[in-house]
This record gives sequence, structure tokens and C-alpha cells, in this order.
Amino acid sequence: MSDRNPCIICVAITGSVPRKKDNPAVPVTISEQVESTQEAFEAGATICHAHVRNPDETPTSDPEKFALLKEGLEKHCPGMIIQFSTGGRSGAGQERGGMLSLAPDMASLTVGSNNFPTRVYENPPDLVEWLASEMVTFNIKPEIEAFDLSHIFRAAAMHAEGKIRDIPYIQFVMGVKNAMPADKEVFDFYVHTTNRLLPGAPWCAAGIGANQIKVNEWSIAAGGHARTGLEDNVRLDRDNLAPSNAALVARAADLCAKYERPVATVAQARQILGLAA
Repeated sequence: MSDRNPCIICVAITGSVPRKKDNPAVPVTISEQVESTQEAFEAGATICHAHVRNPDETPTSDPEKFALLKEGLEKHCPGMIIQFSTGGRSGAGQERGGMLSLAPDMASLTVGSNNFPTRVYENPPDLVEWLASEMVTFNIKPEIEAFDLSHIFRAAAMHAEGKIRDIPYIQFVMGVKNAMPADKEVFDFYVHTTNRLLPGAPWCAAGIGANQIKVNEWSIAAGGHARTGLEDNVRLDRDNLAPSNAALVARAADLCAKYERPVATVAQARQILGLAA
């Protein structure tokens, strides 16, 4: 297997939506999240995409909880890239970025609005600009969560305007109901557009639900990186729940082997993303 073009695997450990009633393996408490992430890290994940929850499993943007999670991950997953979510289910307005002062390696940034299954995911321009400015202030690399083609164009414009640190990491999110479906021709055009507007920018893709494994394979086969985890998908297949985040990471790692791509080490992932060792 070649050492060239290693694939970064990001594990989205818990998110805001899945509950233990959906899959008992969904980690909720800080200790559960740290343990689940450590298993995924040992299976090959080098980015942890992190949300935090209240005891009743509802999402929150509480900086104290994020601080505890960051501390635990740094202790038990040395060198792993920590990526905080600034998603809209966990708070309103600038509350969504209240944890950025903790200076994680990365944070998610959605640069435009779109429909979700039962609501509008609102990302007004003034909030997007503020979140991006906080990421510059605290030296955080944004991961652009592209739910729509226009989001790639907006990210490229913000980069050209100096509002995004370095060259951004672009993630295509496919399979959210009422947003962009998991369509191979659209995926290919996303790749083409990213390469055209942001030459050299690393990119990855996430598929929701049953689309996860399909989109993982498209991305790995095309030379991109992959996101997996219980946030996006709680099942291995129609009949079986995923027993852990690590099981989903292992499945992505198997695809890397299929396409003769090594799973990125921590050092390789940090080099690819331009992050300090």
C-alpha cells in the first residue's frame, strides 16, 4: 500500500439528534464521549467532530462542557485533531460560538442557510462573519460544512477576502432530507467546483443515514477524506445497529484498504490540514 495520499477519517461522535433510544451506543456524557472517541482514535480516526449534551440528552453549547471534553480528549487521544461544532441545534446566535475561546484545532462553519427535515437551518450572514472572525482570532481552522453548492462559492469568496484562516477544509454533506441528496453526479461536481475555486484545498464528504457508507466510498475512491460516526448514522446496515463509533471508523478504514490508500496518522492529518504538530 502506498504512503501517498493518506485518507483522514473524521469521527462525528454524538451530534445533536441521535438518542440512546435510537442506539444505546450513542455517547452522551463527557466520559462516554471520551471513551467512545478513544476507541475510534485507536481504530484510525484522527479528527473528532464534537458536540456536547445535557444530562437529558438535549444539545447545548455550554463552554464548560466543551472544556471538559477537550481536556479528556487531549489526555486520552494524544494529538487527535479536535473540531468543535458551531451547529444551530445547540444554541442561538453568538451562543453557538461561545466555546471558540477554548481554541480547538478546528471548528465547523456553515456559511449559508438551507432546509432540514422539519426546520430551516439558519446561518445569517452577520452570524457567519462573526463565527469566522472568532476562528481567526483564536487561530482555529474552519471546516466548511457545505449543504449546498452555494456554500462552496461563499467559502471561496470569504477566503479571498481574508475572512477564513489559511485555505479552508471543505466538507460536502449529502443525504439530509430537504437538502442536497446523495447523488454521484452532484458529488463529482462538488469536487470539481472545490478544485476550481480553491485549488489545493483538502476536502471530505459525509453521508447521512444509509448514505454514509456510499458517500464514504465515493470520497475515498476520488482521493478525498471521509467522515463517519454515530452523529450521522446509527446503523451498520438495515438490520443491525452500529455497536460503536469505532465500528464505523473501521468500516471506513476497510474502504481505504480497498482503494489502496493508507489511513492518515495524526502527523499526516495535521500536515495535510496545515495544523501545528
